[in-house]
Amino acid sequence: MTVTTGVPRAVAPGAAGRRSPLVKLTLMEVKLFIRERVGPIWGVGFPMLLLVIFGAIPSFRKVLPGSGGLTTLDTYVPILVVMSLALLTMVATPLTVVGYRERGVLRRLRTTPAGPVRVLAAQLSVSLSMSVVTVALILVVSRLAYGVPLPRQFGAWLVTALFAVAALLATGLFISAIGPTARAAAAIGNLLFYPLMFFSGLWLPIPVMPEVLQHVSHATPLGAAWEAFQQADLGHWPPALALVAMAAWAVVFGAGAARFFRWE
Repeated sequence: MTVTTGVPRAVAPGAAGRRSPLVKLTLMEVKLFIRERVGPIWGVGFPMLLLVIFGAIPSFRKVLPGSGGLTTLDTYVPILVVMSLALLTMVATPLTVVGYRERGVLRRLRTTPAGPVRVLAAQLSVSLSMSVVTVALILVVSRLAYGVPLPRQFGAWLVTALFAVAALLATGLFISAIGPTARAAAAIGNLLFYPLMFFSGLWLPIPVMPEVLQHVSHATPLGAAWEAFQQADLGHWPPALALVAMAAWAVVFGAGAARFFRWE
């Protein structure tokens, strides 16, 4: 495969050669991401649809007792954020990566200047970019349309988002590593997604769960992320245990992905 640099001549050829394949692959992955529609519909559209539905429910505008002045909708915004992150990283990413391996794309790219590592980097760049866009949309729409306040401790909120993305991306890569086919990877991702969403408080708020389920929730990446986001919304820094839980998921599943990942 011939790759043109597309940069000014003043730039050193070596630097242009290093940048150009990744840039081109990332742009191509963005186009494929939009064309496949799995990520845009489920990772971006579905959480936004739920935000509109929840925002239209009058009872969701009432302040919850003992919540520090937060309404039900305020507490659901972090849940929609972690839902979007999980769909993009644990469902859409493995489906694409394993599909490439299944069709021999990664194997063929070994003989090209791009290489399979750059394909994986481009795919992760797309996942991260779409995550940023979706999270920004959720925050802006919830603020402008429904009056949900922005996080009072925005630095803590960003730290939580970084930990959550690291944990979920590592989980998505692990699914990509062990999934023999794209269909199997999608099934594994869904089997993990729904229980994790339960422990994020989507169906049953974490504070009203039985004590045992609360402890389990705090040990999951989505439950820990919700707890940390909630504290940031109230103006506090995330609990150390929540950050440790997300970091542990990132390390364990990241190591598992590196151990079992196959290019063909």
